[in-house]
Amino acid sequence: MRILHTADWHIGQTLNGWTREAEHVQWLENLCDVLVEQEIDVMIVAGDVYDGINPSGESQRILYRALRRCKERRPNLTIIKTSGNHDPAGRLEAPSPILESLDVHVVATVRRNGDEIDVAQHMIPLPGRDGEAVAWVCAIPFLRAADLPGLSFAANEGRGSPIVEAARRFHVAMARGAREIAGDLPIIAIGHLHCHGASESSSEAGSAERRILIGGEHALPEDVFPEAFDYVALGHLHRPQTLGGGRIRYSGSCFPLSAAEMTYEHGVTIIDLDEDGLRHTHHPIARPAQVLRLPEPGAGPMSLELFEEKLGELDLDPDLPKSLQPFIYVSLEATGPASVLLAEAEKLLDTMPLRTAGLRVRRVSTEEERPAPVSLQDTTPEELFRQAFIKANVTEPEEHHIAAFREAMVGA
Repeated sequence: MRILHTADWHIGQTLNGWTREAEHVQWLENLCDVLVEQEIDVMIVAGDVYDGINPSGESQRILYRALRRCKERRPNLTIIKTSGNHDPAGRLEAPSPILESLDVHVVATVRRNGDEIDVAQHMIPLPGRDGEAVAWVCAIPFLRAADLPGLSFAANEGRGSPIVEAARRFHVAMARGAREIAGDLPIIAIGHLHCHGASESSSEAGSAERRILIGGEHALPEDVFPEAFDYVALGHLHRPQTLGGGRIRYSGSCFPLSAAEMTYEHGVTIIDLDEDGLRHTHHPIARPAQVLRLPEPGAGPMSLELFEEKLGELDLDPDLPKSLQPFIYVSLEATGPASVLLAEAEKLLDTMPLRTAGLRVRRVSTEEERPAPVSLQDTTPEELFRQAFIKANVTEPEEHHIAAFREAMVGA
């Protein structure tokens, strides 16, 4: 059996005002090609299908056309979707009665029977060629505080984080019930959260990889997932990466949703399940549109003259439709009034088959302009971090960088 794990499509996302609809349509068609070429039996979508809780009609059409296309090209495909923190859970589940007839299963909310988790409603069997189940999927949607059993913030509850302990109890109960149903067969769990130790990113416009906060917690330890889960297919973080000795995996987002994701090798994860066990590999999928940066990452801002020269050296296709033209991020040196520089740069960009994702003017400090060192009594570690970040990246740190620094300080 071959299983494809994907997540974080963010259908409906815009970048600096540009729609990504054409890119999503193209990427989803490329995904269909992978399903056919790699002979995929099951596709798992681990949340953040949409970019917002009120997806447009076109975003919904893009999704359902893609699901239909996947089934047309791979008729025996089983599709399993869960919700992410960006998704409208109820709206995602609403078409379930129709979708289930097509072997498309949607679990966007925690199912309960009274006060107890109804684990059976989260379990989807994966049948082999003879129709008998060869593995099970335990579909866990994005969890909110109300989903966590026995969550209490009382001061005398214990030493550990109440969020972590409640999340651990939830997953233990889910794993116990899943194992009772699956017996000795492998269990693939789906989740949408941030695990400690995983690398995060964020969109420069709108924070596409929004931090999940429940009671002040945004990340959970890997051990909240019991060993009963043979593989944990996660969504939420956009960099493809593996944790837990290979058992826990983020497939990553479909294509760069911000400048921070330019260097990621986007794609999907393919899981092979046979008598030898379970193995997974990353399978890249080409970006529908390039994402460029001038100057190159790591270099300081460039003069307007150099920018014009480098812009003319780009190998661009003038015949591409606007909706698939490359995005470009530009950082200019403040050699004059910022408003004048921005206006001149915009004029140059308007003549090129490009979409502007970000255009900034930065001042380059000289040795003489650098302020004298300040006493530690007159600054803070966070301000020192901000200054060091600007020096290294020629841009202000974003909210997720500051949050990561604060987390590191707490753990130090």
